[in-house]
Amino acid sequence: GKKSLRQKIVDELKHYYNGFHLLWIDTKVAARMVWRLLHGQVLTRRERRRLLRTCADLFRLVPFLVFIIVPFMEFLLPVFLKLFPEMLPSTFETESKKEEKQKKKLNAKLELAKFLQETIAEMAKRNKADTG
Repeated sequence: GKKSLRQKIVDELKHYYNGFHLLWIDTKVAARMVWRLLHGQVLTRRERRRLLRTCADLFRLVPFLVFIIVPFMEFLLPVFLKLFPEMLPSTFETESKKEEKQKKKLNAKLELAKFLQETIAEMAKRNKADTG
């Protein structure tokens, strides 16, 4: 069924609360990683990616906070999200946006794989012709 205005507002507030909570957790973990880096330990590739994502999220948070702090500017947030889709920190993304992003990445990887396969096949033909 259709949600009431009150329920929509409550759902949005929960979404932003969860986003800030996840960002806080990511920030604490990233701080521990930075501490480890400063003491000479090496991060795994997964930890390094998480640290980079968290740092990027913190930089994205600055313009996002402007929309929250300035009165009535949150009404312009959907417009700016259309213009700048990567503006929100990753902890604020919905599942549908995450799935859409994954599909785009997968399609790009498939296109790259096809290109590489064709290139290798063409190189094999050239080598066969040169040796034959």
